[in-house]
Amino acid sequence: MPDVAERLGIPVNRVHQLVRDNILIAVREKGVLRVPADFIVDGEVVKHLPGVLRLLYDAGYNEPEALRWLYTPDESLPGTPAEALRGNRATEIKRRAQALGF
Repeated sequence: MPDVAERLGIPVNRVHQLVRDNILIAVREKGVLRVPADFIVDGEVVKHLPGVLRLLYDAGYNEPEALRWLYTPDESLPGTPAEALRGNRATEIKRRAQALGF
């Protein structure tokens, strides 16, 4: 989390608040809370990540499941939803995440 705080230029406690507010996703690995570096670009949280996280959580996904979905390769994209979010395909990722709830 200190690395995330440094990359975002904010205090560590603010990073924890971003995770609680579902603006960032973090999962515990070997007892340490981790945020994927892919979700921070140019000192900011990837623009559409909070919206996609909300859709996934509304569909019943928990943090590990949401992270798995974001990093599961999809031949129709190509790549992963996480890669598409950083590109110009955020609308498609939101549509797919929304469809998971139905």
